[in-house]
Amino acid sequence: MMFVAPATVAAQKSVAPDDSSGFVVLSEVAPDIIQEIRYYSTYNFVGDRIDGYDQPCALMTIEAAQALKAVSDDVMRYGYRLKIYDAYRPQCAVDHFVRWAKDVNDTRMKKYFYPELDKLRLFPEEYIMEKSGHTRGSTVDLTLFDMKTGKEVDMGGTFDYFGELSHPDYKGKLTKKQLRNRKFLRDAMLRHGFKPLESEWWHFTLKDEPYPDMYFTFRVADLNRK
Repeated sequence: MMFVAPATVAAQKSVAPDDSSGFVVLSEVAPDIIQEIRYYSTYNFVGDRIDGYDQPCALMTIEAAQALKAVSDDVMRYGYRLKIYDAYRPQCAVDHFVRWAKDVNDTRMKKYFYPELDKLRLFPEEYIMEKSGHTRGSTVDLTLFDMKTGKEVDMGGTFDYFGELSHPDYKGKLTKKQLRNRKFLRDAMLRHGFKPLESEWWHFTLKDEPYPDMYFTFRVADLNRK
C-alpha cells in the first residue's frame, strides 16, 4: 500500500489533468542535458510522430527536473552527459500507442524495435499499456553521452527495444563493459532519488513523485510562462 503525505494528497486534489503549473521545460533547469525526443520524430516503434508532441522538448515536474539536474551534474564529473529520449508523455500519446498496437498489420518498424516479438504479444507482455508512468510527469527515458568520444555510451541495446535485451541485468548477449555502463547510469539515478524499471535499462521514475495518481493531458510544447 502506498502512503501519500497529506500535502501531496491536497496538491493532487487541487490539480486538473490539463494543469501544467507543476511542470517545467527541462532545458531551462538542466541545459547540459542533451535531448532527442523520439516521439516528436518518426524514428520510433510506431513510425509516425506521436499525438501530443507539438515540439521536440522535454517537460517534467519541477521535483523530477531538479533531481535530474543533480544526476546531470554528477555524471559530468566523470566525462558524461545525459541524453533524454522522452520525459512527460500526454495521455493522448499513450492512446496513440494503444491504437497502433491493435493494428497488427502495421509492422513498419518491426525490424528496428521488435524483431523477435510477435506484435500480438505487445499487450499480454505489457510492452504497451493503457496508462503510463510518463503521463504523471516524473518519469524519464535516457542514456549516457560520452563527452570525449562525442557518441552515446554503448549500452548493448537501443532505446524502446521490445525484448529481454532491454532488461537492465540481461547477460545473454551483453559484454561486461555494456553491463558496467548500464550499472553506472542506474547507480547515478539511484543516488539522486530515482527508481528503475526492471524491464527497461533507460527508464527511471522519481521515487517521491508529486502526482502519483494523476495522468496529465496537456500537450508537449514550450510552456511559455515568461
